[in-house]
Amino acid sequence: MPDTSIPRATRAGQQRYVAPLDETPLQGVDAVSNESDGSSLWKDAFRSLIRQPLFIISGLLILLILVVVAFPWLFTSADPTYCTLDNSLAEPRAGHPLGFNQQGCDIYARVIYGAQASVMVGAFTTLGVVIIGGIIGAVAGFYGGWIDALLSRIMDIFFALPFVLAAIVVLQLVRDSITVWHIIGVLAAFGWTQIARITRGAVISTKNSDFVTASTAVGASPLKNLVRHVLPNAIAPVIVTATVSLGIYIVAEATLSYLGLGLPSTIVSWGADIASAQTLIRTNPEALFFPAAALAVTVLSFIMMGDAVRDALDPKARTR
Repeated sequence: MPDTSIPRATRAGQQRYVAPLDETPLQGVDAVSNESDGSSLWKDAFRSLIRQPLFIISGLLILLILVVVAFPWLFTSADPTYCTLDNSLAEPRAGHPLGFNQQGCDIYARVIYGAQASVMVGAFTTLGVVIIGGIIGAVAGFYGGWIDALLSRIMDIFFALPFVLAAIVVLQLVRDSITVWHIIGVLAAFGWTQIARITRGAVISTKNSDFVTASTAVGASPLKNLVRHVLPNAIAPVIVTATVSLGIYIVAEATLSYLGLGLPSTIVSWGADIASAQTLIRTNPEALFFPAAALAVTVLSFIMMGDAVRDALDPKARTR
């Protein structure tokens, strides 16, 4: 029957009917289960990563590389620095599966031990770049004004300098006493600009968020907001860039060693082995191929990891 308790419309003869509440599903619209697990960017990224074949393959390769770096003696008992001309360009034999190079050094042992210097330079350079570039970019993006203008101009100056070329010029000054830390320091000093730019952009897009405004309203200082709220929410693109950059710095160290400005001859390096074997590419290509292949696989692993992490941390990439 028509519900006479509801006011009629102005049109004559029009009637309105309201269904009983227990016959409609509307009462459950706003119900939310309290038993569901909370979600966040990092949890969603981890769930996405473990389903990506690219992440699994690159992760296994990087794990293998790290084991080789930490425990090289598990993979070979040969001394990579023991070289004798009696073994110059000798064929593979028991205990020496890849043969010998022109100086009579075991190629397999030098490939295994060469990972230590290359990965060490890449890892510590990336750490230095993230610290320097992260601090400069975060301060410039968060405080803005003349601070941003000044730091941005400094970024532009360093960004205009090719960091490998700059490293070559600086290392010429200490050519006779170059150490691993010289290489790391020079590469970090000229390679921080990309991280700084990315950090600055991420901080600018995050600092005006509602949670930062709420923190300011309850009395948090700007420095506290930057450290506790802005940086943790702006770190994702920095992680992606740092992962890819690690492979780039490994290549940079190999390039410097190839040019004779890298690690000293007492340290086994893939770049130095590639340089010494370049004249054998026609007659004995294996002396060049194996250190080059180890370098390529290592760099490719970190680049693949960076691509996988980028897809997982970028919601737009996940949607595509």
